[in-house]
Amino acid sequence: MKLLSILLLSFLASGCNDAKQPDDEKSIAIAQPVEVASNDGLERAYFSSGCFWCVEEIYENVKGVKESISGYAGGIMENPTYRNHGNHAEANEIIYDPEVVSFATLVDVYFASQNIEQLNGQGPDIGKAYRSIIFYQNEEQKKIIDDKIGQLTKDGYDVAAEVKPFQKFWVGEDYHQDYARLHPNQPYIQGVSIPRFKRFAAKMPEVLKKNVQH
Repeated sequence: MKLLSILLLSFLASGCNDAKQPDDEKSIAIAQPVEVASNDGLERAYFSSGCFWCVEEIYENVKGVKESISGYAGGIMENPTYRNHGNHAEANEIIYDPEVVSFATLVDVYFASQNIEQLNGQGPDIGKAYRSIIFYQNEEQKKIIDDKIGQLTKDGYDVAAEVKPFQKFWVGEDYHQDYARLHPNQPYIQGVSIPRFKRFAAKMPEVLKKNVQH
């Protein structure tokens, strides 16, 4: 039992990157750029907060969120891949109905679902690829973000998240999409993603969709 516990802790410490190594064929897939413009009545928000599997699972369980897409943002490299995404961070595009959930609530979810003070990582996922970045698309969004960070600072938090203007989001490879839902028994999902979701759900149960189970 002691040996099993040591092996489990070692696995979790290896982080999200080691937990999801793609095969050689998939690793050459090129992520696709996404622009913000849309005429479907839905809006898009962009967040980086550690492993994109975890973030996807959190936001897809929030009322008003239609979809969370895993990918890359925050850097300058063109055509990033999972194997090589330069100085981009793992990120998520949140597609949501503004009539149901506001950008301000999505920002609240963002901070409630992470270690606010962890720099360049979340949990066992360490490095700039897992840094926290909150992106804004206009001055109204920037004010919402700045006000939230101001309040957290007053509450005593040393907020680690970067605040950056949104430039471009690159959709990640297909095998990263809906990963937690499709692979619920994968060790990283069991050991990191699900506990992270449960910690968030305990803080903001009022924003969750009905019949959420983990």
